[in-house]
Amino acid sequence: MNSLKQIKSEPAISVGLMIEMREVPFRLSGEFTSTSGQRLLPGEYRALPDDNSLQILDGEGHLRATSPEVELLPDEFASGVFTLANVTIGLEFHWQRQEQQSFQGALKLLARPGRGLTVINKIPLESYLSSVISSEMSASCPPELLKAHAVISRSWLLAQLYGQKPETKNQKPEISGQWTVDSGQLLEANGQKLESWQSAIRNPQSSIRNPQSAIQIVRWYGRESHTDFDVCADDHCQRYQGITRAFSSIVFEAVQDTRGLVLVYADEICDARFSKCCGGMTENYRTAWEDVDIPYLAGIYDGPNLPADFSLPLTEETSAERWITGSPPAYCHTSDPDLIRRILPDFDQETRNFFRWEVSSEQDDLQVVLQQKLNIDVGNILGLEPLERGVSGRIVRLKIIGEKTSAVIGKELEIRRALSRTHLYSSAFVVCSDGRGTVPERFRFIGAGWGHGVGLCQIGAAVMAQQGNAYEDILAHYYPGSSLHTLYDGSPRPGDE
Repeated sequence: MNSLKQIKSEPAISVGLMIEMREVPFRLSGEFTSTSGQRLLPGEYRALPDDNSLQILDGEGHLRATSPEVELLPDEFASGVFTLANVTIGLEFHWQRQEQQSFQGALKLLARPGRGLTVINKIPLESYLSSVISSEMSASCPPELLKAHAVISRSWLLAQLYGQKPETKNQKPEISGQWTVDSGQLLEANGQKLESWQSAIRNPQSSIRNPQSAIQIVRWYGRESHTDFDVCADDHCQRYQGITRAFSSIVFEAVQDTRGLVLVYADEICDARFSKCCGGMTENYRTAWEDVDIPYLAGIYDGPNLPADFSLPLTEETSAERWITGSPPAYCHTSDPDLIRRILPDFDQETRNFFRWEVSSEQDDLQVVLQQKLNIDVGNILGLEPLERGVSGRIVRLKIIGEKTSAVIGKELEIRRALSRTHLYSSAFVVCSDGRGTVPERFRFIGAGWGHGVGLCQIGAAVMAQQGNAYEDILAHYYPGSSLHTLYDGSPRPGDE
């Protein structure tokens, strides 16, 4: 069914805040009532798993509720706030940390046998967006950037919930030539059903035990892994940190001014992806996810005119190396400290070099990381060879050449994950080997950009807004061929039918 026809009013969103928790302390500000009629006054509470159910205890240890699922509704939305301690943000990325966070809307707790407690926030979409754009960026961003981000965050989420999924033709991620996996889950290996791709690597029939054959691990990560809620609260989906971040009237105005507004292409809501910094060239959708082409998620130069002293395409190794090790002009090529302070949250400002960057890894350390992340032992690493690059220079498939065996890994996020204890900033990098002899002592990764690079470049869009571009122009730049459409609660725009 056409996604534009399914949405007539503002939907409510279920956001996963925490999973697999052994205990959930929380504080209520304002009065809440459970869906079964129990009233909870302001104060401190704890949720604990209890066999296949959960218990909610008040600050004095009295049992206040017990059920496999408990949903607490605020008596008043504005004053009904719940606060959680030790919420993890930036999971497995270099800025990972825990925070105390506060939220409006309903608090839902689920008991999952053997998997602890799941914590969910149910909130109207437009209220959710005010938090998202203040969590992804800063509330002090240029207003046109905030409007653009409200549109793409709304579009991305509604496309996940109501849109058509890309059709994958003749493409399934693979682990070696004999093993087939689908969306990261191994289905079959040598005729045997296995639980996970890690199982295949440990399987006695695994080709990793044959030094003449290279194992292949090609994976991507999608929102489909969430079953208890619509969307998670971290970078895997889009950042949502409740009312923890400082809001401003500009944020609320940006959401209100674009209320119900989405990007569309071919009468479907756009799957409007975005990343922090493209590095000067955005990337095709297929580089990061399914092997399909999405016209409005095609790689573009992030600037008005491509510089003459750089050559395309960046899929060619020589051009990619020159681009990545060079300093091409681009919207996202900025070192303006005042602008960076205005547009990035505090923890993102800790990453000082995002347009071009360099990190190093010692031989022994990289071997350990590969074993931890991929459960493979290639022995001494002799080289890292890009086999395929996307249009931004991001590596799609990388060959790890080892003394014992070799491995081919992809796609871009798996490469970033496998070569770092956290994640490399992007897969647009070149590798320099240091040391004497045939076994390098150290690998230097010289890279470009931060994130997958598909769709809107947040740093580039901020610079465009700073230069006076309207949010409509920013969206037209990053999502070529798309148009704007109002779904609900807004005056019709020209062309809306």
